Order: sequence, then C-alpha cells, then structure tokens
Amino acid sequence: MDYRTFTCAVEKQMNQKMTGGVKAGLYTTTKNNGKERTGILFETPGINISPTIYLEEYYQSYRQGADLEKIVDEIMKFYEEIKQEKSWDYERILNYEGVRDRIVFKLVNTMKNRKFLDVVPHIPFLDLSAVFYVLLEATPEGTAAMTVNKTHMKQWGVETDTLWKDAARNCRRLLPAEFFTMNYALREMLRKSAGCRGKDAVENLLAGDDCPRDGMYVLSNKLRNYGAACIAYPHVLEMIGGILGTDYYVLPSSVHEVVIVPYCDNITAAELDEMVRDINLTQVADEEVLSDHAYLYDVKAGYLKRGTEFMTGGVAG
Repeated sequence: MDYRTFTCAVEKQMNQKMTGGVKAGLYTTTKNNGKERTGILFETPGINISPTIYLEEYYQSYRQGADLEKIVDEIMKFYEEIKQEKSWDYERILNYEGVRDRIVFKLVNTMKNRKFLDVVPHIPFLDLSAVFYVLLEATPEGTAAMTVNKTHMKQWGVETDTLWKDAARNCRRLLPAEFFTMNYALREMLRKSAGCRGKDAVENLLAGDDCPRDGMYVLSNKLRNYGAACIAYPHVLEMIGGILGTDYYVLPSSVHEVVIVPYCDNITAAELDEMVRDINLTQVADEEVLSDHAYLYDVKAGYLKRGTEFMTGGVAG
C-alpha cells in the first residue's frame, strides 16, 4: 500500500469510528522549510479549533509491519488526548488587543523559507528569521497556534517592532527558557520513549538550580516546542555565559532546541559545522532542521556570531 492509499484508508476507518458528528478529513499543508505534510484534520460541530494529526510516522510503522487497525486505534487514542472541548473566541483575533498577550515567536531558516517569509512579518537573526504566531493553546500534548501574516498586521494596525516587543515579553511568560545538562535531557528522552508520564524534578540552571556540571547542555523552552527560539530571548545567552564562565558554542540541533558546548581549543568551527550538517542529514526531519551552522557566543563582547556575522544579546539587544 503506497502512502496515498494508506492515508485514504486511515481517513475511511477514522470516520467509521468517530461519534458526535465529528468528521475526519485529509489535510495537506506546507510546514517549516517548505516541506509538505499530510494529516487527518478533525472537525467538531460547534468547535472552531480543528486539531490535525500527521500521518508520516504512522505510515513508517505500517511499512514496518504494524496492523492498520491498531494504527487507527493509536490515532484515535491520541485524538482523545488533544481534542478541543470549547471554541476559541474568534472575535479576539479581529483586533490586536485581543491577541496581544498571546503573540510569541519562533526561529526558522531564512533561505529555506523564502516564500513563507514573503507573506509574514519577520526579523532577521543571523542566517535565521524570527516569525510570529498567536499561541491559542499550549499543553504537553501539543499546541494550537495561528501564524501572524502581513494581512493580520495590516488589520491590526501594528508594525513588526511592536510584534517583536510583545512576543519577546510573552515568550518569557508563556514559553520560558530552560537550560539543563545533556544528562538530564537524555533522561527526559528515555522517560518519554518509555511512555512514562510526568518527568524528573525539573532541572533549569537559569533558575539557579545546582547540579553537577556537564560537557554539553541543552537550551529549549518549557514545552520543548520550537524552543530554539530561546537563543533570541533577551539576556538568555548572557545568563548562560555567566553560568558557564566561558565562551561557548551553540549547535542548532533542531527548531526545538539547541545544544550548548563550552568553548574548547581542540575543535574548530568548521568541524562543528560538519557535525551539525551530518546530524541534520541523518537524525533530524527535514521540517525540523534549523541551520547547518554552529555559532559561537563571545562572553566578553556579548554577542553570538557565525563567521564575520554577529547578533548582540538577542534580537532586540
């Protein structure tokens, strides 16, 4: 069964199982880095938020021998966890004051998202761009969000600088940065893969937590969703420099997090770039790739740089 046939079969079985007037339909969209993804979109009568569950990973399980009916049951179970019980107040989206406290931002690769960046307000950040969205809902199971485009900005009567100032403030409140050891990150990953609910006591060096130091660290946000944006939060890089007490490399492992490595004379920027490119090719989904370059944060000068480029202490300085 090819992928198209698989998605149609899933759609058919989902609709046979849905109750309460909920309809499941195929939905294809262009995601980060111009990559298309196909999923099942669930429409519930009287609810204006429609969650989508993408099917590529489920198709891989099917090709590896998983039973189609069991896959559909897994999707149903996931839907029950993320389904919306009430509508978002659409009237709030019509004026800026209604969404001002929910505007946040994420980082995307500039070159790989040129068409997307033509229609959305954005701020350059090295070889990346900060783009804005309205965070409608945020839970450990996922987020509901609306991308801010230039039509919204015109309707609201706001400029990009205003979006940035509000997003930078809101991110620290809604998606606070967490900086932790690689050892903690691996434990968190193992617990998730084992299906364990909850997690270890939260480790966050930015909050003053005292823990054994590591050779590698991870920076992300509380939800681990588009957490690489934390490198553009005002003062976060400066705080990490104070914690480590040395210059450090920032390795963009995906759009969801970056790896922090204290500076070492034994490795060159070119070697780190090669490492990042290799990980992107072999370990990271195309739509989750952030950049093929490593960055260096100069503690004394207070800026993040790649080659001759630099950005001082976050997008806004």
